[in-house]
Amino acid sequence: EVVLMSLPPVPARRTLFGRALQRRCPLCGGRPLFDGWFRMKERCPSCGIRMRRGEDGYTLGALWFNLLLAESITMTVFIVTLVRTWPTPPWDRLQIIGPLEAILMPLLVWPFARTMFLAFDLMFRPPTEKDLA
Repeated sequence: EVVLMSLPPVPARRTLFGRALQRRCPLCGGRPLFDGWFRMKERCPSCGIRMRRGEDGYTLGALWFNLLLAESITMTVFIVTLVRTWPTPPWDRLQIIGPLEAILMPLLVWPFARTMFLAFDLMFRPPTEKDLA
């Protein structure tokens, strides 16, 4: 059971995203925010803020962050592999590992994308009492 209290002040951007990368509440640093790898709790167990802040399509923002993170990591690995092994890159391995990574990476970064999107949202829309209701 979550005890609703007053909203903590929004921390600096660096703190918001640092906490999000640790899968903590970007606002207060509370945890755990997840029941398993994919299922996010409805509220932060520490400050009580809603994880979905009442907007239709809120998860769509997290999906965009997921796509950005997953594909950035996939492309970085591909480019670094090309640069480090040039002029004879392991094309056979890249043809197998690349698609596998593109499929698995979104699953691996999903909880981070959720918390990162919450941090991003808090940067632009500070929490209100409605977020605690």
